[in-house]
Amino acid sequence: MTAPSTYGLSTQARNLQWLLTDLVEEVPGVNSVAVVSSDGLLLLSSDPGAADAQSGNAGNGAGNGGSKGPRGASADLATIVSGLGSLTTGAASLMDCGSVKQTMVAMEHGSVFVMAISDGSLLGVHATPDCDMGVVAYHMALFVGRAGHVLTPEVRSELRQSMEKTP
Repeated sequence: MTAPSTYGLSTQARNLQWLLTDLVEEVPGVNSVAVVSSDGLLLLSSDPGAADAQSGNAGNGAGNGGSKGPRGASADLATIVSGLGSLTTGAASLMDCGSVKQTMVAMEHGSVFVMAISDGSLLGVHATPDCDMGVVAYHMALFVGRAGHVLTPEVRSELRQSMEKTP
């Protein structure tokens, strides 16, 4: 798990980073996670590719079940999450079905889950193909419930700035 430094961050921002770390480390089958703002900017992420590169295993998927995730980069997962969120919102609008609460894409070698957060932000998870989808969705819902009221404009701005400073 690679995250921006928590030095100098507010208690709310540090708590969100802790919740994200907990989601990645405690839920079996989760490869990476991204929280994206309503305007598509990355707010929080995990990046297993960065950890693998530091341990000399870049490119082979070691440490995450043989799956590198979306190119191993948090920016790629954020782009996928933002795109899926936009696509499903447009589809819901065309079908007059209200707001989108959750999207799941099951693929041969993995799954992507996207869940709406109350402020318009999105939580995205890339998981292994053999993950327990119910468990992943349950833990995502817990994250959304805990994070939704904390993602104020001030905290979103703070998180964006901390992501920009991360090498």
